[in-house]
Amino acid sequence: MKYNTVQLLKTLGGLLILVSAFVACNNEQNDLGLGVLPEEDLINVRNISVSDKISSYTFSENGIVSNKADNNLLGSFNDPVFGKTTAHYAAQFRLAAFPDFGTNPVVDSVRLYVFYRNIYGDTITTQHLKVFEMESELDPDADYTEDVDLKSMASDIPLAEFNFKPKVELDSASQDTNYQLLTIPLDNSLGEKLLSADSLDMVTNDVFLEYFKGLYIESEDVSGNGALLTIHTVPTSTFQGSALLVYYNNDENTIDLEEDEEPDTLSQVYLITQYSARVSAIEHDYTGTPFLENLDSEEVEDDLVYVQPTGGLKSRITISGLESWKDSTNMGINKAEIIFHVDTVASDIHNYPPPNQLLFTFVAPDEEEYRPIDYFFNPAFYGGYLDTSDYTYSFNITQHVQRIIDYTDPEDDNFVGNQGFYLTTGQRVDIPNRVVLKSAKNDGVEMRITYSRFLE
Repeated sequence: MKYNTVQLLKTLGGLLILVSAFVACNNEQNDLGLGVLPEEDLINVRNISVSDKISSYTFSENGIVSNKADNNLLGSFNDPVFGKTTAHYAAQFRLAAFPDFGTNPVVDSVRLYVFYRNIYGDTITTQHLKVFEMESELDPDADYTEDVDLKSMASDIPLAEFNFKPKVELDSASQDTNYQLLTIPLDNSLGEKLLSADSLDMVTNDVFLEYFKGLYIESEDVSGNGALLTIHTVPTSTFQGSALLVYYNNDENTIDLEEDEEPDTLSQVYLITQYSARVSAIEHDYTGTPFLENLDSEEVEDDLVYVQPTGGLKSRITISGLESWKDSTNMGINKAEIIFHVDTVASDIHNYPPPNQLLFTFVAPDEEEYRPIDYFFNPAFYGGYLDTSDYTYSFNITQHVQRIIDYTDPEDDNFVGNQGFYLTTGQRVDIPNRVVLKSAKNDGVEMRITYSRFLE
């Protein structure tokens, strides 16, 4: 089965000619040019709504890849609507260069520096973190899903237990959010392990990663609302990245010290780079939520639907009757648009901003989800961005609807069928923003179709 841009040219054909030629849409026959066009060339342009044929339900979204995003989430968040979300994190640390610890190195201290920038939740709840050394190797080329059991891959002896309150600080000039730094003291035993590494354990990073497999940061439950933090670990041209530092002294930096004089402590850095495995493990607990009873079911349509990233929730959309349009002849779809309305009260948009963009996919006959052909035609044309003037998400699925109508043979490469759709955040694990939408049952989903019919 093929669902890609190659088929776009077949679908467009005469449709683009119709769209460019007819810009006025109404429910009656257009009289313009009646004295010029022969009767057999007349075209009706009509608008209809099929909103009464739409149903929407809330489903779980599981098995999303959690180690390919630029950033990761960390923390515990008791969402007043979506229940509890807990995000853990594990990463590999690589050598910046072959270390030379000198003669008789002795650990002074060990620090883990983690930068974060955005907070989803509150800044008054204390977050609780524990840090463990990884005992199982992480594979940067593998796909880990959000339900990966990182805890079972790590030691059960904590290197640190750390409490903090997240904070937000804006740059006075740009009003952008500044990076905030967590400085987590680790047990000196980790430093002793790293300083005592044999030179053969550090000849390459691949060998070193077998010796020191990385760290696991575990988020503990919080008593208040809590928050999810977007952590930034990989260095860029403008950002130094998160790191592990071992501070130490040796014979060389202490030999000439006078009595009671403190040495200038040396340090060795271990970096999280773009080549490091960086894995999120995200847990959801929906106990007591308003959608739990009907979750993953199409028996009862809820008054609201819920969309949540991080392997959380998606909305299943069914639109009955589209395939029956195949019986219509001499007809082309000028525009097909589906619009979703945010319930701004239930979503509490001021305290919990909705996602900037959602993704609308269709279910193919093989039960897999694909983006409609309109997305590949032009992502901006396809849409899905949040319109804050009326808090809606709109998608242009003109070409997809035309394909449903035009191709009725399941053996045809262009056949897509009408098995339903999903509204999601695009399988995101690096953003925490969720949204509550009005359901189709409560007129929260609209589908508007403008089509042209050749008069016979």
